[in-house]
Amino acid sequence: MYKVVLVDDESIITEGLRRVVDWPAYNCQVVALASDAVSGAQAIRQYRPHILFTDIKMPGEDGLTMLAGLKGEFPRMQIAVLTGYRDFEYAQRAIRLGVSRFLLKPSKMDELEEAVAHMTQTLDRLPPEPEGEGLPEEEDDLPANSFVARQAQGYITEHYADRLSLQDVADHCYVSQWHLSKLLNRHLGQTFYDLLNSVRVRQAKELMEDPALRISEVAERVGYADTAHFSRVFKKLEGVSAGEWRNLHCGK
Repeated sequence: MYKVVLVDDESIITEGLRRVVDWPAYNCQVVALASDAVSGAQAIRQYRPHILFTDIKMPGEDGLTMLAGLKGEFPRMQIAVLTGYRDFEYAQRAIRLGVSRFLLKPSKMDELEEAVAHMTQTLDRLPPEPEGEGLPEEEDDLPANSFVARQAQGYITEHYADRLSLQDVADHCYVSQWHLSKLLNRHLGQTFYDLLNSVRVRQAKELMEDPALRISEVAERVGYADTAHFSRVFKKLEGVSAGEWRNLHCGK
């Protein structure tokens, strides 16, 4: 029996889907309904469904990042997007990330049934899932995983000055910390803290060109509450202390 999760911010949609489709006829069972990406991700991690029907234009959510995160972490899960968002390029990008079907609201019954039939037939053809945690290397290289790594890198670059944690970035990308760590290493060749520190030090060097700013002020502006910690990180990456770097590059 294939497990199904339905996600939409309109409960009339999820309830309607649950009732109108003859799920048992396709060897399926709806195990959870969710109203947003956060509760949807929680349901997916709890039930590990085989099939997901989801909207991608929910309030405050980045639909493509959500899809990439889910498809990357659960590569065997079949995803059908059900949306009122009529943008061909957006649909193409979603399909490249591994979405099985892109359906526009209101969807006709035959479109829904074709989507369910296609996804269950795809699942029927899949080989048995390998034992143990972790994906085969070819699944690590899915376009969705590369997309997630780039989204994470962009988020770190934008929010480097915040008290940023791996969990914050993982939440933004709709993946687990474990999965994100693995993707950063595989696709970018760095850990989360390597990426964060390199962005912070790069920004610090720009700020240090202003002689009016003390090193402690620079450290605080790029996200370090502890100047001593900033100094250790800077010297590790640049080979000299922040003060020495400033004298070498900004001295008259």
